[in-house]
Amino acid sequence: MANSSSITHFLLLPFPGTRQLQLLHFCLFLAIYLTALLGNGLIITTIAWDHHLHTPMYFFLLNLALTDLGAISTTVPKSMDNSLRNIRDISYSGCAAQLFFFLFFMSAEYFLLTTMSYDRYVAICRPLHYETLLGSRVCLHLAAAAWTCGALYALLHTANTFSLPLCQGNALEQFFCEVAEILKLSCSTSYLRELWLLVASGCFVFVCFVFIVVSYVQIFRAVLRIPSQQGRHKAFATCLPHLAVVSLFVSTGIFAYLKPPSISSPFLDLVVSVLYSVVPPAVNPLIYSLRNQEIKDVLSKLIPGCSQK
Repeated sequence: MANSSSITHFLLLPFPGTRQLQLLHFCLFLAIYLTALLGNGLIITTIAWDHHLHTPMYFFLLNLALTDLGAISTTVPKSMDNSLRNIRDISYSGCAAQLFFFLFFMSAEYFLLTTMSYDRYVAICRPLHYETLLGSRVCLHLAAAAWTCGALYALLHTANTFSLPLCQGNALEQFFCEVAEILKLSCSTSYLRELWLLVASGCFVFVCFVFIVVSYVQIFRAVLRIPSQQGRHKAFATCLPHLAVVSLFVSTGIFAYLKPPSISSPFLDLVVSVLYSVVPPAVNPLIYSLRNQEIKDVLSKLIPGCSQK
């Protein structure tokens, strides 16, 4: 059995089946990747181009689109390349870089989603203080804090994970480098240090989740007190896309990491990993743009002939 000093590369999990199925996987991932590039690229361009969208809500949405682009670009291109070339290899340094950037973008996205729940809380529950509580400087500081926390979180986990001695081979049961899979390759008791770090991270993630839930409880209470039905509908319309994105992000992540071992299987694990790492970056732009009339109005100006529906 190899130790970490002798490992020069890892073997990623290949998509099973014949050569035709591997090419089908390549085409499917290519379609999803192009959808994510187009959707997030349009949101970034739309918000940057139109000064009417230079508000806190759209500023955070632009940052969210950047994290989605980064997260899907970290894992999908390598997986497509492996399927196209019928290989499994990823270098040791490439695996470390993939793990770092995936954790970086995913954790930054979670922190941004938490910040966006605060934005919606202030907008609906304390509208008279919105510009004071969420001025441009405050928004920049909140976004910078989300990116910085994401970088520190990723750096801590990556450094700790790759400092563990590995003596269980170099084959990963995942199509990209993931902390849980690398821990399976570590020596008998050496993984406990990373497990304590994961537990501490889980507590922090839970605190953010509670903050989101409490924010939305206050939001729904405030919305239900709005006398007019049109006012309630407008308030809900500004919150539902964010709530849908949070639900998709959290539910897929929870199921991926906390599903019962009794229902675990290589195929199910592969499907779940695709659901939480690949699908949200492609779906998030659709969730936000389909229910946002302002974005659709700007898109109709950016793209000649684009009809509003």
